[in-house]
Amino acid sequence: MENLALIDSFSEFKDDKLIDRVTLMAILEDVFRNALKKKFGSDENFDIIINPDKGDMEIWRRRVIVADEDLDLENEEITLTEARKIEPDFEIGEEVSEEVKLIDLGRRAILALRQNLISKIHEHDNTNLYKQFKDLIGEIYTAEVHHVRPRVVILVDDEGNEIVLPKEKQIPSDFFRKGDNVRGIIENVELKGNKPQIIMSRTSEKFLEKLFEQEIPEVFDGLITVKNVVRIPGEKAKVAVDSYDDRIDPVGACVGMKGSRIHGIVRELGNENIDVINYTNNIQLFITRALSPAKVSSIKLNEDQKRAEVYLKLEEVSKAIGRGGHNIKLAGLLTGYELDVIREGNIAEEEDDVELTEFSDEIEGWVIEEFAKIGLDTAKSVLKQDVADLVRRTDLEEETILDVMRILKEEFEG
Repeated sequence: MENLALIDSFSEFKDDKLIDRVTLMAILEDVFRNALKKKFGSDENFDIIINPDKGDMEIWRRRVIVADEDLDLENEEITLTEARKIEPDFEIGEEVSEEVKLIDLGRRAILALRQNLISKIHEHDNTNLYKQFKDLIGEIYTAEVHHVRPRVVILVDDEGNEIVLPKEKQIPSDFFRKGDNVRGIIENVELKGNKPQIIMSRTSEKFLEKLFEQEIPEVFDGLITVKNVVRIPGEKAKVAVDSYDDRIDPVGACVGMKGSRIHGIVRELGNENIDVINYTNNIQLFITRALSPAKVSSIKLNEDQKRAEVYLKLEEVSKAIGRGGHNIKLAGLLTGYELDVIREGNIAEEEDDVELTEFSDEIEGWVIEEFAKIGLDTAKSVLKQDVADLVRRTDLEEETILDVMRILKEEFEG
């Protein structure tokens, strides 16, 4: 039977696409009904019988017998003369069921059937894939590098699904080769036409939070809660943690002996510097902890404007601001307050000091900006620093720093 042969040829899609036979048969019925509508104008008087075990199917058309001269609706009616060719004792008003062979639909219709089936199966696969990865949004996922492009890395998982890791979702120090295993979170699933595009991220705060869940048993078990995570990917992160069990030190449990627990997370994130902080509802104390390693003298809050004036001794200012301004920026994001640094120092000494911007004729603007990023914006604040320490904390060469210090010393010696 040609119906059976056609079903068998269609079944190759089941093997290729890992689609179960029952689903395939349901798709087949839908495809055939569409073909019948095109051929006969309606499929309402057709019965499609599918046997998913045998992979066989039959199509039967039901028509009412009318007198030869009363034929009006060819798809729904059959003349008495035509009916009696099928069964000699048929009478007007009875219903005739007649099998429709696929060959009756025509060669072009059969080719269209096949194309429509392929389309429907792809649509089914894409719908399932979309649902599968929608449920995985926010979860860690591992896939293998298949292709590295300038703006994107294409990954493939164990089931052959393609995952996209855009450049902006990669940590700046990330470097991938074909065959590497990559971990990130599924950040989004977008439909591009009918095909789902799965987006992975390694820069998301959620990725760091999920790494804490994976690597620290107390977080996984719910004994420690990650309250907030803020990051400058590849540079620095701050994680606020809390525990409802007073016997557990949340920071100590997360960091581990000599940093043993957090080391794997730091390595995964390209040596991102991670500060783990004890969460508290006391906002002044929380800001103080968030600005670590700087020691805060006092804080003046404006809760309406979500601003805080943070008073620091001169030698603590650069620690609070951090390299590139990262420490104070992340502390503000973590606490939800805009932080203004107020220096505490010797007033007479400050009056005698000179703003670095006053030296713009002799020192290039970008060099002055590098010092400002770590909280050094006066001549004396720079001169108090150790040269090796400045090389480590800025993007300046030792020669440039020594040259700046010479210019600044001349100002006070002259």
